[in-house]
Amino acid sequence: MIVTLYGLVAVSFMMAMYALEHVHRRFVLAFAVGCLLSSGYGFLSGAWPFGIVEAIWSVVALRRFRAFPRAP
Repeated sequence: MIVTLYGLVAVSFMMAMYALEHVHRRFVLAFAVGCLLSSGYGFLSGAWPFGIVEAIWSVVALRRFRAFPRAP
């Protein structure tokens, strides 16, 4: 039950940050963190393919964060 609740919070956070990415580049970084949290949930719940994919998405998001133009 705790792992399921953790997963709900992690995935909800990740999706909220994804929806806010256009606002500021820090939300892209927060999305990467959300992907790592979701990856942890995948591994904790035994869904290792989900955990691996979310870990890859976190790397993609970190690259996007680095390439995102900085605000003046």
